[in-house]
Amino acid sequence: MKDLVIEIVKNIVDHPDEVNAREVEGEQTTIIEISTNAEDIGKVIGKKGRTIKAVRTLVNAAAVRKGKRVSVEIVEP
Repeated sequence: MKDLVIEIVKNIVDHPDEVNAREVEGEQTTIIEISTNAEDIGKVIGKKGRTIKAVRTLVNAAAVRKGKRVSVEIVEP
């Protein structure tokens, strides 16, 4: 899942080399934390949160096929 998120976000931002993701495994849910250049955070979020919502939808669809629950969060560097 982490690799999927990184590929999607790298194609959205202006500074793809600064995109990082970290997976935090929980008992029932995996949290993927995305960090990128401060200038690119707005692009990842999108207007009214549409872009990050689409990323979350894609990741959740992939996770359901594997029987997992995944949450995608944006963290500041």
